Amino acid sequence: MISRLLALLGLCAVLMGCQESVTRNEGARILAIGDSLMTWNSTTRRSVPHIIEKELGEPVVDRAVAGAWMTVREGADYDSGMAVPFQYVQGDWDWVIINGGGNDLLFGCGCGVCDGVLDRMISADGTTGQIPDLVRKIHADGAQVLYFGYLRSPNLLTPIEHCKDDGDELERRIARMAGQEEGIVFATMGHIVPPGGIRYFSPDLIHPSRRGSRAIGERLAKIIREYDTRG
Repeated sequence: MISRLLALLGLCAVLMGCQESVTRNEGARILAIGDSLMTWNSTTRRSVPHIIEKELGEPVVDRAVAGAWMTVREGADYDSGMAVPFQYVQGDWDWVIINGGGNDLLFGCGCGVCDGVLDRMISADGTTGQIPDLVRKIHADGAQVLYFGYLRSPNLLTPIEHCKDDGDELERRIARMAGQEEGIVFATMGHIVPPGGIRYFSPDLIHPSRRGSRAIGERLAKIIREYDTRG
């Protein structure tokens, strides 16, 4: 099963791995980086960044790449954005929206003995690791960070159901980090899909359908709007 998923995501990276040029979007204040949860439905302009653009009425620069890992790995093609930290580019951003970590758990440890992979991404107390390093760099550059989690699948049997415990732990650590540091907001997607809500997923039962992307994008746009209003 893991080999089939690798092949699937490899194909997705080819089909959906083009990063948006920052220079074409001078004046944009929102940057999106991450993996296929971010990019899915891009070909029909219904991905999460496209929904945020529609909701807020402003451009979002999308540099996410399907299949990207959060951790920096030896031999990774950084120019293609296959490591999320290398998707980030400095700019006059007010917000940088991030997701990621799922591919590290699925392919880095098979969602089995994942303590080492988790710790490389973010420590149990949320203070060290590649995720804290990335968000601190972004915040130091002047942007707020909005990190969002993955969809859940209550009452559905999916190909990645065995990853749930490790995914939950990853998000607990990210939420802990966000609660301790300024300029970082964590948004759970854990309650978006209702029990048996298969229509929120693509046929592979891994990636979001258009409905799923829309629900995520609308939630993130609402958070940005609320924080912007606070001033």
